[in-house]
Amino acid sequence: MPERKPRKDAVRNRAAVLAAADALFAGCERPEAVTMADIAEAAGVGKATLFRAFGDRTGLIRALFETRLEPVRAAVEEGEPPLGPAAPPLERVPALLDAVLCLKLDNRHLALALEGTGGDSPYLAPHYAKWHHTLRELLAQVPGLTDSGFTAHVLLAATRADLVEHLVGQEGTGRERARAQLAAFTTRFLEPGSAGRSTGPADGGTPASG
Repeated sequence: MPERKPRKDAVRNRAAVLAAADALFAGCERPEAVTMADIAEAAGVGKATLFRAFGDRTGLIRALFETRLEPVRAAVEEGEPPLGPAAPPLERVPALLDAVLCLKLDNRHLALALEGTGGDSPYLAPHYAKWHHTLRELLAQVPGLTDSGFTAHVLLAATRADLVEHLVGQEGTGRERARAQLAAFTTRFLEPGSAGRSTGPADGGTPASG
């Protein structure tokens, strides 16, 4: 049996809802203040339409963020160096972190809303697991790096939405300054002999004699 295509009005409504939600999150002071009722009113649809299409507020936020995420994901999986798969890990790691940071900078309040949907833990959000896995796999290829999983968590922490919001919204850090700070931190972290790289045995201890 052929798969049924969404009705044209359903496609239109979905696009209108995502556009309305995008505008509301971009213009709000606090992302938690944006309600389903606000989005429905701005999109010109009933609340029931939102719940049918997205399930709940979390589903809507995730769907909207996915539209922002897709170009970055495509660049990571199929794009050109330094972000694409042909680049060596020491180039791809900083490029990936920069791409994630730019995504958060361009969608500050939406990213904050998303990171608040994982049971109050950003680490439980689906997009985080994706970035962590990709980064961990790249870091595992870096000679001398002893714990790619933990290192991936540490580096991704520098792109957390609440930190981005604090730096940009509270401290007034500009976009290019934030990017430069992250690039410098990542470069230092990945340098041989840094805190992130081992110059001895994998467990950091002294080789046993005999």
